[in-house]
Amino acid sequence: ITPPCHLPPTDPPSTPSDPPPTPTVACWCASYPNVTLCSWPEPAGSPPTRYVATYSERRTQLLTRPCRLIRPGSASSDLVPAPWASSQKLWRCQLPDLKLLTDYVLNVTAVSSAGSSSHLSSFMLEDIVKPDPPVEVRVSLPDSRNLLVEWSPPPTWTNLDIFPLKYLIRYRWEDRGSLKSVNLGPFENTRKQLKGLASGRTYLFQVCAMELLGLGACSSWSSPVEHSIPKAGPLRLPHTS
Repeated sequence: ITPPCHLPPTDPPSTPSDPPPTPTVACWCASYPNVTLCSWPEPAGSPPTRYVATYSERRTQLLTRPCRLIRPGSASSDLVPAPWASSQKLWRCQLPDLKLLTDYVLNVTAVSSAGSSSHLSSFMLEDIVKPDPPVEVRVSLPDSRNLLVEWSPPPTWTNLDIFPLKYLIRYRWEDRGSLKSVNLGPFENTRKQLKGLASGRTYLFQVCAMELLGLGACSSWSSPVEHSIPKAGPLRLPHTS
């Protein structure tokens, strides 16, 4: 499974006589190596459906283990958000105690009175690492020439001392009706001084987090923080008598 950025379009609504559509599943590891989640949308208009989700090591597929299912709208669902925006009802399942450098097989089966359909895929934990976005992004202007961007690591990344993160900064601005964008990094610290930004211009700043060795993918971008750089004052010539 490739690290998710977008969920593909879902199948058209089913009729009561049709088996449920095949689940569209995406998996990600939000805190390597301890927190691995999979998610799929509940199809609109489908008959009442239940899900069975299991996983196993590829080399021992007979020893399957169940995922812990989290229903859409349950109290636990807010604690494990998906790393993409979605207006759909999302099912989630947790895969505990995965081993490093091990191939896994995931089976998510949708079952209704009209039949069943299954999603079957394989992944390695290192390929689906995707931290949550950094938090508390702050932008300040310590002096007239330099702008300082600071942030905090995602609180869900629980092994920061053992598995450090690196970060990318993106800032954007509008210039004559078109949107300009610059990406900087990666940086291993949680602050960066930027120089050479134009005075009198408004910028939007975002930060994403990635495992230090480059496993998986960068997180989604943090919420944008807006900052305007004051216009430079007029040049004052020295007074002469």
